[in-house]
Amino acid sequence: MAPGSSNEKKTDDGQASKENFIHLCNPHLEKMKEDILYHFALGTGTHDFPALFGDVKFVCVGGSPSRMKAFIAYIAEELGLGGAGCDYPNICAGTDRYAMYKVGPVLSVSHGMGIPSISIMLHELIKLLYHAKCSDITIIRIGTSGGIGLEPGSVVITRQSVDATFKPQLEQVVLGKTVIRSTNLDEQLAKELMQCSKEIGQFNTVIGNTMCTLDFYEGQGRLDGAICLYDEEEKLQYLKNAYDSGVRNIEMESSVFAAMCNLSGVKAAVVCVTLLNRLEGDQITSSHDILVEYQQRPQKLVGYFIKKSLGKV
Repeated sequence: MAPGSSNEKKTDDGQASKENFIHLCNPHLEKMKEDILYHFALGTGTHDFPALFGDVKFVCVGGSPSRMKAFIAYIAEELGLGGAGCDYPNICAGTDRYAMYKVGPVLSVSHGMGIPSISIMLHELIKLLYHAKCSDITIIRIGTSGGIGLEPGSVVITRQSVDATFKPQLEQVVLGKTVIRSTNLDEQLAKELMQCSKEIGQFNTVIGNTMCTLDFYEGQGRLDGAICLYDEEEKLQYLKNAYDSGVRNIEMESSVFAAMCNLSGVKAAVVCVTLLNRLEGDQITSSHDILVEYQQRPQKLVGYFIKKSLGKV
């Protein structure tokens, strides 16, 4: 079957349904006898991808390995596939670059910090899902962010990822030429996640644009970095301009995440909690316990969405 094609099958009531497979935008891969996913310490010549990953329907990615291990333990318990004391081995134990955990139809993968790190992970993750012959995949990034005009602890479901000039695009240089890629995310998936948050009713959730920057300090208009050659008035004006353009939070991964999922034909969403309101400051001052609770909010929302999708709510 060609990459990106749909396969029609019959359901129990005789109706035809289409399975959507991963689309690989790389004809060179078809000529390779073996594909080594170096940063995962996995390969098609050494691992049976369909047996290991063929049943995956939901992939959740986040920056921290410990957070993604906590998520797999959480979703295992929510789905009745594990409980307290259960161990979930790191599938990528042969490398210290990324961590990967699986339970049932859910894969949980760390991606590190920033566009370069998540880009490398996504290249290999998308190929993994393709080699495993996975279909009807949903990928969701869960993480933390700085809010703009929102109370700390609010959850933002991304409508569009925008760059530091508020344009919904990823600008990348390939072979010395600038390539522009769309950073729109699945509108229907965002609405479904928003509905799930309403049903949970535990924390404020909004749909808004997410600004993806190239660094944590100057790129996000902070005043507390080692280098800062602008004043507070300029910073606040920039953040207010961002808010007026529809931006509700800032992070460092969503643009390439959206662009690569679009090119691969995968439904994708970004769900991030805000740790502070950037209009009121730059440093994260909440207590450890409060931050831990905040970081659990995207997990709760996405966990509920997965349960609902599987008919377990």
